Amino acid sequence: MVGTVKGELVENRIIVWDLEDSRKLYSQGYYGKPLGVAKPKGADFDAPLILDLIEGYFLLRKKRLTIAKGGSKVSPWVLKRLCESEYTDFGDKYAVYEHLREAGLVVAPGIKFGCDFAVYKHGPGIDHAPYLIQVMRPDDGLTATHIVLSGRLATTVRKQFLIAVVRAKKVTFLAFDWWRA
Repeated sequence: MVGTVKGELVENRIIVWDLEDSRKLYSQGYYGKPLGVAKPKGADFDAPLILDLIEGYFLLRKKRLTIAKGGSKVSPWVLKRLCESEYTDFGDKYAVYEHLREAGLVVAPGIKFGCDFAVYKHGPGIDHAPYLIQVMRPDDGLTATHIVLSGRLATTVRKQFLIAVVRAKKVTFLAFDWWRA
């Protein structure tokens, strides 16, 4: 276990400036991305670690991270409010993130794939993310076009597309498999 690492809230990111803490945190769950390192190969880097707000909130709640802004400590409540202003349906997205992390999976932002999360079994640089996850609410409309677009993208990048739905704090996954005829 890492112990508590110190981070600084800078706009909508959290920076772990201490290089040793950055390496330790990254090596124990692939949290964040080292600044300026496109594809890190393990924790042998000399750069601060940049955490996404959801990662920071998760680590803050798990007491593995303390966060300061302008010399003052940022409480979980304050960070949650910031997350709610930055993410649509933050509560559902956080529930999915926490569920996946607690299942031992590595969760990264999925923005480059046009979804909420890319999920690894082992970690970036070790394996490719086998899953792309889009968090949806039970009452969200799901069109055939959306399913086809998501499936085509996932197939192109050799990943499985999943929809995560949160109901009463329980996470359910719907998976789509595509075959060529």
